[in-house]
Amino acid sequence: MTRPLLALAAAALLLAACSGQPAGSATTAIGRGEPAPAAGDKSVGGAPTGQGGSGNASSTLPVPLGLDPDRSVILTANLSLRAADPWAIADRAQAVATGMGGDVIGLQESGTGDTRSATLTVRVPSARFNDALRGLKALDAEVLSSNVDGKDVTDQFVDLQARLAAKQAEEQRYLALLARADKIEDVLKVDQALSAVRTQIEQLTGQINLIRSRTQFSTIVVAVAGAAPSPEPVGSWDPSRTAAKAVAALGVVVHAIADLAIYALVFGWIPLLLIGLAFALTRFRRVSVPAA
Repeated sequence: MTRPLLALAAAALLLAACSGQPAGSATTAIGRGEPAPAAGDKSVGGAPTGQGGSGNASSTLPVPLGLDPDRSVILTANLSLRAADPWAIADRAQAVATGMGGDVIGLQESGTGDTRSATLTVRVPSARFNDALRGLKALDAEVLSSNVDGKDVTDQFVDLQARLAAKQAEEQRYLALLARADKIEDVLKVDQALSAVRTQIEQLTGQINLIRSRTQFSTIVVAVAGAAPSPEPVGSWDPSRTAAKAVAALGVVVHAIADLAIYALVFGWIPLLLIGLAFALTRFRRVSVPAA
């Protein structure tokens, strides 16, 4: 009777060990309760590729993930495009930025014809940063490069807020001392210390407002270059192109001949003067020799 019971107990333990191992593996694969990645998901770091494009293959460049709203991050991006009409693309990029609730802080356009180029600097709300990047990449232009940089200033922001709270508390203590001061000397000392504390409060407030402004609005620099010229087919002959080159070469030759003629007119009297002096000296010698 004892042997069958022992055999049943050993079989139960063996089944429990085999069934517990897959459960532990599933826990390890899932991690902290996060769902396992689906098959065929080709996203990089959780950011799906292929968004923000309208038939433009280069518009599938990745955009950053949604950031933690509890963190203070300064976002900047540089986008390089190439289009047939860079100025028109710059106008459309401005429309994208303003449509996202942003503004334009810089615009430079230069060149003529096929050499046109434009550089645009815009600010957009950080909450619409990804949407703005996708909108800019969806323009009728080729995306050459895309660079996104983020600077986490959460620790600096928290430190500034703590220092500001401490200085504000110090200001209240000085105000209480100023209200109880009876002597003029004490009033002057407290007022001097209070002025110094208020100056520090203004400086800290300015730094906090600057960081808050840079984290609430992100900067995107868009550089648009003209379309690259199409290469000439190898082995093709175009009489008009040859004639144009011949006319250009003739113009160079005529220009060189005209320059030589001008130099001859300006400096031609110098060799004539030297020849005249040499002829005069020769006649003078011939006349002086018989006289001797």
